[in-house]
Amino acid sequence: MSVDDGSANQGRLLAKVRGPQDVKRMSVEELTVLAAEIRDFLVAKVSRTGGHLGPNLGVVELTLAMHRVFDSPRDKFLFDTGHQAYVHKIVTGRQAGFDQLRQRGGLSGYPSQAESEHDLIENSHASTALSYADGMAKAYALRGEPRSVVAVVGDGALTGGMCWEALNNIATAGNPLVIVVNDNGRSYAPTIGGLADHLSSLRLNPGYEKVLDVVKDALGSTPLVGRPMYEVLHAVKKGIKDVVAPQAMFEDLGIKYVGPVDGHDVDAVETALRAAKNFGGPVIVHAVTRKGYGYRPAEEDEADCLHGPGSAFDAETGKLLAPPSVKWTHVFADELVAIADERPDVVGITAAMAEPTGIAKLARKYPERVYDVGIAEQHAATSAAGLALGGLHPVVAVYATFLNRAFDQVLLDVAMHKLPVTFVLDRAGITGPDGPSHYGIWDMSVFGVVPGLRLAAPRDAATLREELREAIAVDDGPTILRFPTGSVAADLPAVRRVGTVDVLAESARHDVLLVAVGSFAGLGVEVATRVAEQGYGVTVVDPRWVRPVAAELVELAAAHRLVVTVEDGVRVGGVGSALAQAMRDADIRVPLRDLGVPADWHPHGTRAQILGDLGLTAQDVARDVTGWISQLDAEPIEPVRLPAGGLGMPQRTSQN
Repeated sequence: MSVDDGSANQGRLLAKVRGPQDVKRMSVEELTVLAAEIRDFLVAKVSRTGGHLGPNLGVVELTLAMHRVFDSPRDKFLFDTGHQAYVHKIVTGRQAGFDQLRQRGGLSGYPSQAESEHDLIENSHASTALSYADGMAKAYALRGEPRSVVAVVGDGALTGGMCWEALNNIATAGNPLVIVVNDNGRSYAPTIGGLADHLSSLRLNPGYEKVLDVVKDALGSTPLVGRPMYEVLHAVKKGIKDVVAPQAMFEDLGIKYVGPVDGHDVDAVETALRAAKNFGGPVIVHAVTRKGYGYRPAEEDEADCLHGPGSAFDAETGKLLAPPSVKWTHVFADELVAIADERPDVVGITAAMAEPTGIAKLARKYPERVYDVGIAEQHAATSAAGLALGGLHPVVAVYATFLNRAFDQVLLDVAMHKLPVTFVLDRAGITGPDGPSHYGIWDMSVFGVVPGLRLAAPRDAATLREELREAIAVDDGPTILRFPTGSVAADLPAVRRVGTVDVLAESARHDVLLVAVGSFAGLGVEVATRVAEQGYGVTVVDPRWVRPVAAELVELAAAHRLVVTVEDGVRVGGVGSALAQAMRDADIRVPLRDLGVPADWHPHGTRAQILGDLGLTAQDVARDVTGWISQLDAEPIEPVRLPAGGLGMPQRTSQN
């Protein structure tokens, strides 16, 4: 029975699953039915909330086998990445939480220590689990605790360098540790790289050993040429195996290899896992699965097998229910292709996320000018540096949260060499349902310290196109362009431009300079209207390029009684902090208040809910601004008149 049978599963067996022990008691026949019921359950629940569907449909039998062989939570399960842990959540008694999956108060879309003792790591950034597992196995060995550590690693995660650093140490330590390679040929899109080719070839399973045995028997009766010929054939056979099979590579490291096994055969996976568990050292179990298995719309989705529909969809067809809208990613993708049409030196790089970041559109038109490096952001940055050294202008498109992993490469490999590389950060700011590990709130603070780096935050589609072109025109250092997730707001034209700064609203009174960064521009204009009702004048500006701080922005600050910054990033070291420093350097003593995201782990929910919790709504900001400026009325200050030559010591009647 499966999702595609047309007969509705009633979940008879699934209703009995309250923990791993219930799965251990089932027969093989019951497990087959249970797997079908779990797939029906996943499609029904995820179709209402959105979430990671394809990866979890592919690991149903694999997860059931793991829980039958090992004893969670005493034995530790690590998922790399965590978006393939939904079935694990079902087996460990969290079925009820799926009604609010990735919603306020409901289940996280990733493992969560707060939810269950069965969950351990929650950062869900790829290629990290083996390093966690190495440390845990060492700790249990040192403490004398006979526990198993099981790391489930997608084949896409093996494209990341940390995995290979970890494998080298795992082999050296020799501790009991089971690495399950969930090989579906995909991370988000088809997995890229040499190892992926090895795994793909191995799925053919040519059966060399039987051939070799036949040859050995046939040649054994020929004393003069038999043995030498056998050795030659053995060497040839071994060479072929090294080309098409990864076991030699892993075993050369000192890690035993089992597989490949059919990842949709519970009995086969269970047998392999039991053998690995009993070995007493590090073992790789290679399970071949199909992403989206058992659900026809996912299996037929060539782009990403319904990897992660972000909102509700029709369970019958797999089509999203929400009407299509213009997304930030779409605007970037269209403009990048337009620029590439004009500039043959522009090339694209992505880290296994061509479709989600928009680079796929460039790849479809200019396939020879796009490089998918796999889940390897560090390599992406330094490879981009090499492309720039070779006379090209690379555009590296990644999620904002993932560029953090390549800070050293951006700093020393790109910026120190003053290389023209443009990093485009999708999903910047608070993204909502994916939770704290995926919030892109660190980039403006973290990369703001990089010398020579310029960072832009467009407010709408028009400024995204404009600033992308400006970024790619820079030829003496790196640039970053960041934008949020979701639909693009209506274009918000500027009243005028001062240097590189757009003025969005102004009044005769210069009480408050409100610096609204990126997507908060519309909020800033609304705040100005609200504060004006209290009799105060607000000038709203979009700095466009937030790093380095523009001299014109400092001059505008000097002409107001109060400066307020609003940004969709952490306050520590953010835009407000940078502007305050620039004002101090210019000896401008206008008070500044910075509003942004506290440096903390904020729970999942909708973007609107989280911004509301943080006080980053028009109503909240207007109330704060009104309160701050009214406090200054007790100590009136004359507007600053700048000298004709520009900035200098501001002339005041008093200090504040």
